Amino acid sequence: MWHDNETSVDYVNFRIVAKACAELIRNAGDEPVSIGISGGWGVGKSSLVRMIETEFEADRAKYVVVTFNPWLYQGFEDAKTALLQIVGDAVLKQAKSSETLQKKAEGFLKRINLLRLAQLGGEVAATLITGVPVGLIGKSISALVDAVGNESVAEGLSAGKELPASAKGLLNDAKPVSLPHEIQALRTSLEELLKELDITLIVFVDDLDRCLPTTTIATLEAIRLLLFLRRSAFVLAADDTFVRGAVRVHFAGTGISDDMATSYFDKLIQIPLRVPRLGANETKAYIALLFLERARREGKLPVDAFNQAKQLVEERLRETWKNKNVDLVFLESLAPSGNAELTALMGLSERLAPLLLSSGAVQSNPRLIKRFLNTIFLRKALATPQGIDVDVSVLAKWHLLERCEGELADAIGEMVSSVNDGQVALLKKAEDEAKNAESRLPPPFGDKAFVREWLQLAPPLGDYDLRGLLHLSRDSTVRDYGSDDLSAEGKLLRDSLVAARAQSEALDDKIRTAGERQAALAMSRAWEQKRPSRKWQKAEELFILTEVCRIFPSAGPRAAALLAEAPTAQLTPGLVFHLKSSSWATESLSKWLADSNTPPNIKKVIQQEQN
Repeated sequence: MWHDNETSVDYVNFRIVAKACAELIRNAGDEPVSIGISGGWGVGKSSLVRMIETEFEADRAKYVVVTFNPWLYQGFEDAKTALLQIVGDAVLKQAKSSETLQKKAEGFLKRINLLRLAQLGGEVAATLITGVPVGLIGKSISALVDAVGNESVAEGLSAGKELPASAKGLLNDAKPVSLPHEIQALRTSLEELLKELDITLIVFVDDLDRCLPTTTIATLEAIRLLLFLRRSAFVLAADDTFVRGAVRVHFAGTGISDDMATSYFDKLIQIPLRVPRLGANETKAYIALLFLERARREGKLPVDAFNQAKQLVEERLRETWKNKNVDLVFLESLAPSGNAELTALMGLSERLAPLLLSSGAVQSNPRLIKRFLNTIFLRKALATPQGIDVDVSVLAKWHLLERCEGELADAIGEMVSSVNDGQVALLKKAEDEAKNAESRLPPPFGDKAFVREWLQLAPPLGDYDLRGLLHLSRDSTVRDYGSDDLSAEGKLLRDSLVAARAQSEALDDKIRTAGERQAALAMSRAWEQKRPSRKWQKAEELFILTEVCRIFPSAGPRAAALLAEAPTAQLTPGLVFHLKSSSWATESLSKWLADSNTPPNIKKVIQQEQN
């Protein structure tokens, strides 16, 4: 399996972007830099941050690197003071080589503690203890009482009692000051420290878009407090859409516009950068390297061979603009000669990538691709002990449909029955039709480009026993196939539908008693049982479909999918006439009308009914 955490290992050519960002920081000299890395969930923001951070590992004498994740502090500590404390601790550690600088660093930490007290304390208590004028710090006095452990701070001081150690630790030798002055002094002291230490502070802030709006704003305010100091750099990774939403929540009721919400974040960022989206070449390479990584972990691929393949991919991705594409020949060259399993997986990478890129449900999102592959290999692992012989490429094709066109996967799953050995004739017909760009696909496949491409994706599934495949896909949804899925009422209805020759009140009552879901299932089972004897000649052959849909119109799409199996050359006028009042059959009638194999007399009846 592939973990879902950030990584500094580059499979998608992000290293070039990371190096460019690192150079921006290095070349800034003493000037402040702020870089905003934006992108949606799972696109690789955290990984890009890690890659930028690793660019400074060999230069830690010149740079003090701080990584802050506000999401981890949410609900435990104020994100604003937590960030300041982490920065203070990092600077103090750097200053321990000099007694003078260490004292200055400790002074910087005292200023942070004063601001922390201001965050916790009440107006009256803060005035008595620090001398800060009442009104500058707007918190309740009870909060400070809880913080220092006294029942009454004011009474304790007036009686000459000693302050608790917790309060002393926060204040030490505090003097009456103004809060604005302290904020500026904190900025100045940090700037001077960085200059005397001859280092640049780099703060990486990640997972900001996982936080609640209050935590997001508190973190941004802390960043603003330290931002644009000389010898400082901030790298923020967040979905800018989420940040704008947090700003709107924070300023709710003020009438803040979208432009103002955008400006709030933009004012913190000098260099905006969106995580590059994966194209077709990057998607193929990414999937291929994930397959190769798995083989390396399992001991099926030597480490040297994997590293060489990774290097070849990096070189090829840097040259795709020269039309040096990541094609099948290149991918197969990454697998060791004679390794049929890995060669097949390289081919699967090449076939899957275009559909994972074009699908709106995936859009080549690296995190979603990992989850997609994790699901496939989990099902493969579950198949063996259950005696299900299924290839990874089959699992991949089916799960691709589940992930991107779930309703169609459900419709196909509902056609699967033990009666026909788990094969879906309509799926085979659709796969054949998909090869002809001019042909219309039968319902319920529709006319989506993705579905047509999926149908042509190897291997074909029309002749495949899908029962084992659907059994393995129970982690996504429960498939309704096999007669044992029917309740007692459903089985009774199934048998009645098989025997029905005409409309009757008794049959209507059984349909209603079975209920909407069971009636639709019984309709499918009865239709399958009648398959061997169906001639497509008499109207009574359609009672199974029309009667259930008359009582429960929601069964229409399933009935339309079953009707699509009809061989147009065998249709009779009576059968077509029976469908005239069935709205769910409209698409099939139109398809028959356009089909060159439909007899002229049948087309005439359809035209008359449509007019």
